[in-house]
Amino acid sequence: MHFYRRCVPVVAALAVGAATFASLPAGAQSTNPIEMRQKLMKQNGQAAKLGVQMLKGQQTYSPQKGEEVFTRMHDVAMKFGDYFPADSKTGHKTDAAPAIWQKPDAFKAALVKFQTDTAAAMQAKPQDLKAFGQQFGMVAKNCKSCHQEFRVDRG
Repeated sequence: MHFYRRCVPVVAALAVGAATFASLPAGAQSTNPIEMRQKLMKQNGQAAKLGVQMLKGQQTYSPQKGEEVFTRMHDVAMKFGDYFPADSKTGHKTDAAPAIWQKPDAFKAALVKFQTDTAAAMQAKPQDLKAFGQQFGMVAKNCKSCHQEFRVDRG
C-alpha cells in the first residue's frame, strides 16, 4: 500500500506532462528552437551593432559599453548551441544551414571558439576604443566564419 501512495504523485505528474506535450500543435517542437535561435541572433546582432557604432564614432565609447557588448555576445554564445535539435532543420524561416547537422563536430568547435573569444574579450576589459576594436575584431571573425559555413545566405 505504501508503494502505491508513493507512485500516485509520480504517475499523475507524468500524465499531466504527457497530456501537455500531446496538446501542442504539430510542429511546435521544432518551431520553438528556431524561434529561440532567431531571438538569440537578434540579440547578438544588436550587441554587434553597438560595437560597430562605437568603432565608427556614431556612439561614444566607454569601458562599460564595451563590456556590455561582449557580455551580451557571450551570453548568446553560451546559449545558442542548445537550440539545434534534429527536428529543427527546416521551417519558421530558419537560416540554419544543413552543415550544422552534417558536420556537428565542426559546428560545436565554432561555438566553442565563439564562447572562448567572447569570454576573453570580456576578461580583457578594454579601457579605450583601440583596445575594444582589437577584441571586437577577434569576436567578429567568429560571426563571419560561422555565417559562411553554417548559415543559409538569403541575400
